[in-house]
Amino acid sequence: MNHTFRAPSVSASTPAAVPSAAPRLGRVAVALFLSAHPAPALAVSALITALAVAAGRDAFGSCLVALALLTGQLSVGWSNDRIDIARDTAANRRDKPLVDGAVKARTVAVAACAALVLCVPLSLANGATAGGAHLIGVAAAWSYNLGLKRTSLSWLPYAVAFGLLPAFVTLALPGHPWPAATPVVAGALLGVGAHFTNVLPDIDADLAAGVRGLPQRLGRRRTRTVAALALLAASAVLVLGPPGPPDATSWTGLVVTGTLAVAVCLPLRSAPDSRLPFLATLGLAGIDIALLLLHGAALG
Repeated sequence: MNHTFRAPSVSASTPAAVPSAAPRLGRVAVALFLSAHPAPALAVSALITALAVAAGRDAFGSCLVALALLTGQLSVGWSNDRIDIARDTAANRRDKPLVDGAVKARTVAVAACAALVLCVPLSLANGATAGGAHLIGVAAAWSYNLGLKRTSLSWLPYAVAFGLLPAFVTLALPGHPWPAATPVVAGALLGVGAHFTNVLPDIDADLAAGVRGLPQRLGRRRTRTVAALALLAASAVLVLGPPGPPDATSWTGLVVTGTLAVAVCLPLRSAPDSRLPFLATLGLAGIDIALLLLHGAALG
């Protein structure tokens, strides 16, 4: 008898017939990561952690600072995208994972709440006063997402959140010293500048959606001017604020940051919706941290 070999049939219940969930989960994870606004989240976390290390926090303390900052930043980024989903969809923001359906709104909402819940004990683990200062900053950022962005006080949450970051570092040190005025004022000014450069590409879409924060009320040209002045003022405060005359390195830093502050706010005719000004602002913040470290005594 001639027996013909036949491959065994694969039923629907066998693992080979079930599409692997790994690639899909990977795509969702990437989309969730992108929904958190990773560039500013990672930049702020890294820069302030570096400041904590320079201020004298040990390895464990620096890790606590980093984790508190990162969870706070992630909660703010995720909540921003979840709250703005209708506006971003109307503006056809294809760069937003929630708009193109790469991740579900519920997933982002759960992630935002989970990050916020984790942020509380991680912040307080740095000490009650330090943790309280950080949580006030996180609350200010959430207040922006929840409605202040639509008012003429849209700049205030940025000023509060950035201004309190030096306090988060120093209040966790022995003796819980409040930071000097210089880094607090510089941080607040840097926050205002970051707000204006962040909003700049979206002004037209924001106005169409009824979002009328201070930059939208001022318009593109004046928003660029205010952003440049705020960023320049932040660097000037760090260089000129501490006691004693600035050295050559400080003056060089001021020239570099001043030039960058003006350059990032120039109109980009080829790409008015470019995110380059905001990303450059993050780089400028890194230089400002270096300027602050040149005057280590001015931090505490």
